[in-house]
Amino acid sequence: MPLRTRSLGLLALPALLLGAAAPAVADTPAVADTPAAHGGTTFRPDAAAAGWLARQLVDGDHLVTVYNGTSYPDQGLTADAVLAFAAAGSSDQAAARATAWLAAPENLTGYIGDGTTSAYAGATAKLLLTAEVRGADTATFGGVDLQARLRSLLTPSGRFSDRSQWGDYSNAFGQSLALLALQRTPGGAPAPAVDYLAAARCADGGFPVAFGQTACTGDPDATALAVQALAATGRTADARAGLDWLTAHQGAEGGFAPGGATTANANSTGLATEALLTGDRFGAGLKGWSRLLKFQQGCSADPAVRGAVAYDASGFNQATAVRATTQAVLGLSGRGLADLRADGARPTAPVLACPAG
Repeated sequence: MPLRTRSLGLLALPALLLGAAAPAVADTPAVADTPAAHGGTTFRPDAAAAGWLARQLVDGDHLVTVYNGTSYPDQGLTADAVLAFAAAGSSDQAAARATAWLAAPENLTGYIGDGTTSAYAGATAKLLLTAEVRGADTATFGGVDLQARLRSLLTPSGRFSDRSQWGDYSNAFGQSLALLALQRTPGGAPAPAVDYLAAARCADGGFPVAFGQTACTGDPDATALAVQALAATGRTADARAGLDWLTAHQGAEGGFAPGGATTANANSTGLATEALLTGDRFGAGLKGWSRLLKFQQGCSADPAVRGAVAYDASGFNQATAVRATTQAVLGLSGRGLADLRADGARPTAPVLACPAG
């Protein structure tokens, strides 16, 4: 069976392992005053994380990044949240509001460019994939044909590149997302683009973030996305080489650290775990899944942060937890990006089930 079509039955898996994650108390409010307002309770780690994430949306429809004490709307992070909601199969009302916010022309243009003086490959690829997952009309999303825009950024080399006065900052993340998004379309992913990503693989099997570097250094985040993209486009051998690299670079405790770092974080662990579970590396995937549980805030935490995923083992920090949670949900759910759909997602955002009081 092709790598991209295999996924772990994660609704069954947490049921076996949740003894270490949450007490077996059914239908007990996690927050004594407003459980119904939050959409009920859940024992599922991915749904609890997605529920917390939904409650972080500013004005109920977008996420922000804080820089020098000022908050700025963050379209990319908001798109990550929409993908996380679909992966968890919950918080669909929040996902719908966030998708509508992304489609607003003033938000869309600032993210993917105006299509004339500026057009950004990675942002366009992520937004196209997000719209596809939501079942939106990608030909008219915010007044833009996202697929046509993305294909227009394909260069003769096979690389999807930015068109901007600021230069080209396209990288392996955007290339992988472009393949995942375009593989869903009738025309499929362009063969030169698939070849370009496959050729970027380092000699040891990992994939770098940046293309064209003198020294090829694998990165777990880039490798996790490349593995999924190459598996989806039929490049099984290249995908397996990436999976081999991930298993070889997994920490003893199951986590993953980005290139140059020694401490595992939830962002890298979430993406790598998703790739491992959808790539049939269940042993390594379960280790990653278990590590993500240790980053997640449980019933002993403040009720306001239960379900959230901390960036690393240093403890919960609101400034880093939102981004960490969006990517951790992908690993906790084990649902790959290649076949991700929002169909059937529950509308509400549940809280983590905990004993009363």
